[in-house]
Amino acid sequence: MDPTQTHGAFSWMEHHSEDVARAQSFYRQVIGWNPLEMPLQDGSQYAGISLGDKPIGGFVDKPGQQWLPYITVDDVDTRTEIARKAGGQVLTEPFDAPGVGRIVVLQDPTGASVALIRYQAP
Repeated sequence: MDPTQTHGAFSWMEHHSEDVARAQSFYRQVIGWNPLEMPLQDGSQYAGISLGDKPIGGFVDKPGQQWLPYITVDDVDTRTEIARKAGGQVLTEPFDAPGVGRIVVLQDPTGASVALIRYQAP
């Protein structure tokens, strides 16, 4: 099973904090994750996490000190409307991340945050 192509599968994990270097150092020491600089289509770099040679997530310089799980879905826009009707709150409206896919960030009725993603074809 490829989690980036399977509806309902957790496919990515992103750490949000205002001190990416400190978080990377902590997880490198504790778990053995290697930092991975991933070039984005706009020329910027994404601070990825790799386990061996496999990218599994990333670090984002963003307030909040939280982990944000990404779940693959069949259609981001449809799932966003279903989430709204089910009592969820849209934190970031659906957007296209060039070279990655379509993403929305939601909060469920209990306050937990999650990102839904439809990856671009490999």
